[in-house]
Amino acid sequence: MRAIHTAMVLAAGRGERMRPLTDRVPKPLVRIAGRSMLDRMLDALERFGVSSAVVNASHLGWQVERMLERRTRPPVHVSLEDERLETGGGVRRALPHLGHGAFLVANADIVLPRAEYAFRSLEQHWDGRAMDALLLVTPRDRATGYSGNGDFDLLPHLAGAAPLVRTDSDRQPYVFTGLQILSQTLFKDAPDGPFSLGALYRRARLEQRLFGIVHHGGWFHVGTVQAVQDTERLLATREATV
Repeated sequence: MRAIHTAMVLAAGRGERMRPLTDRVPKPLVRIAGRSMLDRMLDALERFGVSSAVVNASHLGWQVERMLERRTRPPVHVSLEDERLETGGGVRRALPHLGHGAFLVANADIVLPRAEYAFRSLEQHWDGRAMDALLLVTPRDRATGYSGNGDFDLLPHLAGAAPLVRTDSDRQPYVFTGLQILSQTLFKDAPDGPFSLGALYRRARLEQRLFGIVHHGGWFHVGTVQAVQDTERLLATREATV
């Protein structure tokens, strides 16, 4: 029996580092090799088989609404934000449209070839009895387009999902890819208004209910104009199908 039936795509970012492209087009609608990042993510969710999805939008949100009018699968509800609610606030507002069980959440500013396989891996490893959140992470040295210090480490494990932790080091070995499964329980007592999912991750981590699985395939963080060009080049080089 399927564990995951609904999904949300986080698409409300302003994309300051991608200006001037994002002065005219919202960041999720920037095209990579002829197709927008938002379309690519929704294509993968369609192939995975979600019954419905939510997409939030803010900057130039009318363009996102207009694009989504052309899609029939998966059925999409658009959550327009007059005030940017950040990642946590955006998901919290969308909860009434995400059913009663756990759901997928995906960032719209990434390109992950054949992302539906990552969704299936997340679903296979999901255990709502032990987890409030299951994040897909990738080794920092394989994170194309990423220049930060990493997000998490994993507790030693043989295979499958493992608790996510943060070490005392300034650099963490794994980067959060932007793909995850979240439980409704994670949002218990969550505040109204803008807040980051990071605050909920911290609470779940302290309660040992924040888990991760490792992705070793291609993953591209598209945060700058240069990253758009680099991603297109690497996709062509690797003959990736997205």
